[in-house]
Amino acid sequence: MWWFKAIHANLAMLYRRAWPPTASSGTLLDAGCGTGGFLADLTRRFPDRETIGLDADETACRWAAEKSGRPICAGSINALPFGDASFAAIVSVDVLCHRDVDEARALDQFHRCLAAGGLLILNLPAYQWLMSRHDTAVYNARRYTRGDVMRLLRGAGFHPIFAGYWNMILFPLMIAARKLLPAGSGSDVKLQPRSVEALCRAATSFERALMRAGIRFPFGGSILAVAAKSESIHV
Repeated sequence: MWWFKAIHANLAMLYRRAWPPTASSGTLLDAGCGTGGFLADLTRRFPDRETIGLDADETACRWAAEKSGRPICAGSINALPFGDASFAAIVSVDVLCHRDVDEARALDQFHRCLAAGGLLILNLPAYQWLMSRHDTAVYNARRYTRGDVMRLLRGAGFHPIFAGYWNMILFPLMIAARKLLPAGSGSDVKLQPRSVEALCRAATSFERALMRAGIRFPFGGSILAVAAKSESIHV
């Protein structure tokens, strides 16, 4: 599906820019890996990097292990079952917003488990006013602004080095689907007809090219953020 293709590519781009091949190696944790789609993508893109997944759902953990071929641990980001300074990088996709997650505790756990200079890379849904049936279906309790994310990261002791919106081109359609059209049920994140998928992939690919060129968007449906445990890395 276009959204998963886009977020995987966006996160990989940020990770590659912030942690280039010449940097020292270390283990990367996908915190809240679900059924392992992004973890499998990371393994393909960075075959020389050690990766591991974690999810609170044991069934999802089994699927993730099969899909990615990587070690998977069952556990909550509220209390990561890893030692201090275990990871060079932690990626977490739409997990801090979950109804069962304590933001402050989870960020404290990320900080504890990152090595000095380690990276935290997040994707989060944007704008509390955009809460809808979709959020109910995927158990989101919160949505964020860029300023919210910056304050959360600084409050947890991180040094934010990038935070910006994405999915700007399709944002009006998101508003229409979630706030203006008659409410349906369930998430609207699902496979679309081939022509719609192609258009959405083209829009998000164009946005990624702009982001790669240093352009930041004033709004969008999601927020990407990169923060470091020290101020030694910049993108």
